[in-house]
Amino acid sequence: MLELSTAALLLILLVLLFLSAYFSSSETAMMALNRYRLSHLAEQNEPGARRAQRLLETPDRLIGLILTGNNFVNNAAATIVTIISTRLLGDSGPVVGAVTLTVFMLIFAETMPKTLGALHPERVAFSSAPILQALMWICYPIVWAVNMLANAVLYVFGIRVSGSAEMALSREELRTVLKEAGSLIPRKHREMLFGVLDLERVTVEDIMTPRGEIDALDLDLPPTELRDQLMMARHTRLPCYEGSIDNLLGILHMRKVMRLLAANEDISAAVLRPLLEEPYFIPNGTDLNKQLLHFQRRKQRMGIIVDEYGEIEGMLTLDDLLEEVVGEFTTHPQAFDLDIYHQADGTYLIDGTTPIREINRHCHWDLPESGPKTLNGLVLEQLESIPDQGTSLRVGDYVIEVTSVIDQAVRTARLCKVDDMPGNGNT
Repeated sequence: MLELSTAALLLILLVLLFLSAYFSSSETAMMALNRYRLSHLAEQNEPGARRAQRLLETPDRLIGLILTGNNFVNNAAATIVTIISTRLLGDSGPVVGAVTLTVFMLIFAETMPKTLGALHPERVAFSSAPILQALMWICYPIVWAVNMLANAVLYVFGIRVSGSAEMALSREELRTVLKEAGSLIPRKHREMLFGVLDLERVTVEDIMTPRGEIDALDLDLPPTELRDQLMMARHTRLPCYEGSIDNLLGILHMRKVMRLLAANEDISAAVLRPLLEEPYFIPNGTDLNKQLLHFQRRKQRMGIIVDEYGEIEGMLTLDDLLEEVVGEFTTHPQAFDLDIYHQADGTYLIDGTTPIREINRHCHWDLPESGPKTLNGLVLEQLESIPDQGTSLRVGDYVIEVTSVIDQAVRTARLCKVDDMPGNGNT
């Protein structure tokens, strides 16, 4: 029987160490690949990505192939080291050889290649994919047998390999991906994507115009006052009622009365009634995602929000909804009615009817949004009573000072963060 020289055995050992490093780096790189980026590159017809994606379609076979090859070369290397060390050192050789091989394997066949695979997964995996595909075809019977045995053991423990779930991202995971995208996605675009993701978490009450702030037209007014209000109207659509907003008659589109206003014709309830459109009502609690679809299907741009008793709570427009995604429109009429005033001392003077979401967005705060929708509602909920002027309270990291109370409601309040309070040296 032909006996190989020590030099030949050392050469074979180096080859086996290289193969062990190859399998180790390939395994780490394949498992470290970003599956979503891999799918994108595969769609762009990147050859390495397409090969790697095909291999990862059956991860059990891929792992079986890599581990089979890795264990084979490691065991072969251990055998060769034993022979070489025995020749050179006699009976004490195997012990010294085992220690030496362990150090070399740990550094050059495990730690270094796996670190390389983790740091550059695409470069390593894409270059390894053709070789792994060829080995998969050559060693298919062995890999198949190994997988059958491994899957049988997993089956005993109640694990079904074929029923593994797809790696789908949840909404919160997708938010994390957007946050970590950093400069890869412009800040404004990220904010818009966050707005889209938040549509199902926000309801119509969170962004509606409250009942008391609805710009509506009372048809019981004299004709001269009706004309004056129509001339000063800032919106293209006006809810019309008689006596009380609860007695809503319909929606008036301003284009239908422009001719009457231009011709200086009489404006009366009798003239306006035939021009009214049927109001579109929205149940409270509807999330913005569903409401956007309802607006689209019904070809509507405005809706009246009602509670379970049919009483009007507020009004929502398509512009209000879209602002949650793209941000405020500079041409929005309410942009000229700023309810949040920044003071010289760092505090904010805010109208009590201002929605908490608007305050958080404008000031970059995180006041609680799960309860009351307005600043007045937040103060009343916290105090459980009607406050007097000058009353102060703390809500989380924020201090609220009531500066004006009118008709049993907070008209204005001064707000600031605790760290930014005047006199504490942080402003």
